Amino acid sequence: MQETILVLDFGSPSVQLVPRRIRECGVYSQLVHNTISAEEIRQQQPKGIVLCGDTAGRIDPEIFNLDIPVLGNGSGTFEMETIQNFVKNVCGCQCTWTMKNYAAAAIERFRNEIGNDQVICGLSGGVDSSVVAAILSKAIGRQLKCILVDSGLMRQGEIENVVKAFQGHFDLELQVVNAADGFLERLAGVEEPQEKRRRIGHYFIDVFVEAAKQFPNVRHLAQGTIYPDIIESGMTLHQGGEKHSADSSATIKLHHNVGGLPEKLGFNLVEPLRELFKDEVRKLGLELGLPEDFVWRHPFPGPGLAVRCLGEVTREKLDRLRAADAIVLEEIHQAGLYRQVSQVFAVLLPVKSVGVTDGSRTYDDAVAIRCVATDDFMTADWVALPDDVLRKMSSRIIKEVPGVNRVVYDISSKPPATIEWE
Repeated sequence: MQETILVLDFGSPSVQLVPRRIRECGVYSQLVHNTISAEEIRQQQPKGIVLCGDTAGRIDPEIFNLDIPVLGNGSGTFEMETIQNFVKNVCGCQCTWTMKNYAAAAIERFRNEIGNDQVICGLSGGVDSSVVAAILSKAIGRQLKCILVDSGLMRQGEIENVVKAFQGHFDLELQVVNAADGFLERLAGVEEPQEKRRRIGHYFIDVFVEAAKQFPNVRHLAQGTIYPDIIESGMTLHQGGEKHSADSSATIKLHHNVGGLPEKLGFNLVEPLRELFKDEVRKLGLELGLPEDFVWRHPFPGPGLAVRCLGEVTREKLDRLRAADAIVLEEIHQAGLYRQVSQVFAVLLPVKSVGVTDGSRTYDDAVAIRCVATDDFMTADWVALPDDVLRKMSSRIIKEVPGVNRVVYDISSKPPATIEWE
């Protein structure tokens, strides 16, 4: 059994950082709901317990009689020099948590759980779905059926690039499903961000269910849910990996892979990455032999450009955003900065401003550029891009993208802002 340290969430604002820091010490750590009982903890046999936040009146007192080391304070904030001492010296952990060990265990686990069944896996070309496909292909081979949904919410040239890349790197069956019209119909007139995510998530599953009908032996649906998705959606993992609502953690946003899933999918849900942070997913991808350009690709949200097109989503606005976003990415690559930043993209704002083009007054859209650096995507700092790079991005967007006459730069960190605008 792997060494585990449980982190009990009692409402500390920094609770999501604690399991990440423990894992950096080489020990698997899991965030659990604060109502977990002493008996449930006993069954998991953790090497230690960390209490984050004010536990008054909200903890099973028997936890302190389990003969398991406990670390806690009222704030739930711990120095790293403190976490390391607790993990290594107090709990006596051997610190063997690695992606090599995780890969071997996960491949064996899914091979046994899936058996002879077929699995549907959604591919987007991002690192999460790529790693999901890689680990399942090693576990079950051509029982894996990959589907790429063209939602109309993808970046410029995305569908063509994904098809080319995956057909060249993986021995799998890949089908492209054109569902752009259906997504746009369901987003018509919708401006509220959570409602956008909910509708996209629901229709995404509908499309998958329909596409899976051609595979009569399909029993499972694979998703690229990662641990920050679960935490930010107000969920914590309980005993046995079951998801529970975290009463003490506010929901930051609904994630495409977490929120809005129908109760009866007709499939068993397979989430190989749901226990991993983003940097761990990348390390796992390299361990599985994925090309570096896949592994180091910047994250792209499950709802796609819909959450970067503020306000109502229309085909015209998406085309405008796609063109601006392509320019931002081209200039970042041209400057050799892509691997030095964690995420960079354009956002189409629901704001018009007065401008002058060719001597004539304009009243057009504004585009924001967002560029951040982060280790784990739980916190992030904005990046001060070189002036010449920003100048090229701005001038090209205004010149080459019809309907845009102003470009602004987002200098907000996470928290208090999130990385995405919606």
